[in-house]
Amino acid sequence: MKLGFVTPWYGDNIPGGAEAELRGIVKHLLGKAEVEVLTTCVEKFGSDWNKNFHKPGVTVESGVTVRRFNVRKRDTRAFDMVNYKLMKGLRLTADEESTFLDEMINSDDLYAYMDEHKDEYDLFIYIPYMFGTTYNGMSVCPDKSVLIPCLHDESYIYLSPFRELFPRIAGMAFLSDPEKELAERVYDLTDVDDRTLGAGVNTEFTSDAERFRSKFGIKGDFILYAGRKDPGKGVDVLLRYFAEFKSRQDTDLKLVLIGGGSIEIPKSVKDDVIDLGFVDVQDKYDAYAAATLLCQPSFYESFSIVIMESWLAGRPVIVNGKCEVTKNFAKRSNGGLWFENYPEFEGTVNYIIEHRDTADIMGANGRQFVLENFAWDVITKKYLDFFEELIT
Repeated sequence: MKLGFVTPWYGDNIPGGAEAELRGIVKHLLGKAEVEVLTTCVEKFGSDWNKNFHKPGVTVESGVTVRRFNVRKRDTRAFDMVNYKLMKGLRLTADEESTFLDEMINSDDLYAYMDEHKDEYDLFIYIPYMFGTTYNGMSVCPDKSVLIPCLHDESYIYLSPFRELFPRIAGMAFLSDPEKELAERVYDLTDVDDRTLGAGVNTEFTSDAERFRSKFGIKGDFILYAGRKDPGKGVDVLLRYFAEFKSRQDTDLKLVLIGGGSIEIPKSVKDDVIDLGFVDVQDKYDAYAAATLLCQPSFYESFSIVIMESWLAGRPVIVNGKCEVTKNFAKRSNGGLWFENYPEFEGTVNYIIEHRDTADIMGANGRQFVLENFAWDVITKKYLDFFEELIT
């Protein structure tokens, strides 16, 4: 079985959840299928999509064959204008929808290669859904296309071209049941083999709470946030709720932030919020173990690696109850609680602090949930079985 994974950029060290998931899938399929990555020469999401950072051609990276193709020059201004409307939740005209797909990241050389060599591949797998390489790549041969969409309930998913193309592809693989349910509400997937397969998680790491506390000089209880620090991830809500919590509670509780980006910290809690920025991977694992709980405040998630890692380190989580995906994980695992407003945030935090034994049980429940559902050997088998059934 020969599989071509199509994605806008690829590299061992580039950031992003979909990017990390793709790396994990292809590397765990090595030796079990013939695997290639087909991508552009752009470095990463945050780079200039008009700039070919890599040289076109074939390389082998960490054992993975990578084919890179030059990008098509794009009208950045035209794209930004229609993308701004989408970010504001405004409807686009048909011409504007075409502009969105034509003027984002694309590679005519990639599509020509796929058209010429499509008979050599059993399937092409795309991740994530919204980029030009996905839409225009799948248009080359929908009957051999499998999409790992990483959907959120956002304006992009309602674009007419997606509604027209997605019902024609061979398969869709979802990271969670709520994501699958969302897709089935938006698209007619009657003739598409769509399944919830989940995402792979590294379950082999170790963590040491005391090592983290000693290294960073942090004592006592703290809430941990791990991830990008921007309002789109709900960190502004977390900071506001934490400031309110501190004003109402006589407590030494701290909030520890790890990850990139920057956000304004309320003056009232300047001394209680510890922003460590980027930390080493082992420091991150140790932070999970040291935390009283992890908070994942994001509304838009199709999965959440940080939740899974917190559970693997044995710590409970609290999540945004308006995010169906993370709330579903908390419910299914009995590993966490959820909140939709400040009073519920205060209640969930206090419950975990005041019920230490129960918090430990929740963490253990979460760990077992991850091992049973998202360990890489489990996920790899699910994907292999799915691909083989689509081919036959």
